[in-house]
Amino acid sequence: MTAPSDSPPRAGWDALIAELDAWAAAGRTASLWWRDDDAVEPTPELDRMIALSVETGAPLALAVIPAGVTDALAPVVDAAPAVTVLQHGWSHANHAAPPAKKAELGADRPADAVLAELAEGRSVLDRRFGRRALPVLVPPWNRIAPGVAAGLPDVGFAGLSVFGLRRVSTVNMMCVNTHIDPVGWKDGKRFLGDAEALGMAVTHLRARRLGAVDAKEPTGLLTHHLAMDGETWAFTARFLTVTRRHPAARWLAADTLFATPFATPFAAEGHR
Repeated sequence: MTAPSDSPPRAGWDALIAELDAWAAAGRTASLWWRDDDAVEPTPELDRMIALSVETGAPLALAVIPAGVTDALAPVVDAAPAVTVLQHGWSHANHAAPPAKKAELGADRPADAVLAELAEGRSVLDRRFGRRALPVLVPPWNRIAPGVAAGLPDVGFAGLSVFGLRRVSTVNMMCVNTHIDPVGWKDGKRFLGDAEALGMAVTHLRARRLGAVDAKEPTGLLTHHLAMDGETWAFTARFLTVTRRHPAARWLAADTLFATPFATPFAAEGHR
């Protein structure tokens, strides 16, 4: 008997096109969005990511680490109208004791202390980026303790984004997750491969179309401009281009997605 596998599902470019064709045949539009994590300063990789957004016309939500952000990043964002800023924790520091998985916003510290840091981070991004900074939290390592999540509205947050399917919660805010991560974090940060990365995309798109998951949650692409090899860059460019050209696919900006807070499920189990 073959042991169960936790590997991502597999698919190809033809399967992606076929799934989008099925959306078109049903008279529906498949919404997508794009989040890129770990920004603190201008780098050639970040310039490349923003250029890819401009080239493909796909809006980019940039998750910025407040404690490390430099003055030089604001002009870069200002010059890129399709880029919005989300808050990536406070300092992206791991506070979980081994062997627990890494987490900055876990239950290892009092929730009040964690929320105070996040509030300070909110102020930092507001000062540097103004209206381009959305009150949306992206937890480092995509992990957040329920007690911290419950207090987010009290310190000014209206949105939350992690990785994976939405799950039941009492958090009263807009939650939009990501579902496609092409980086093999357990394999030297190498590209997962088309089959695995596209498998994530097709699986979520199909589940939305068939009503197995929340059809209103856009399918999210997650990238990390500082942790991508050449193959990951090539996949990202092709995925953006192929979907942008398909009449049944539409890329949405984060300021549209997080415009109206309301109670909705979210995932707090994390990723990587």
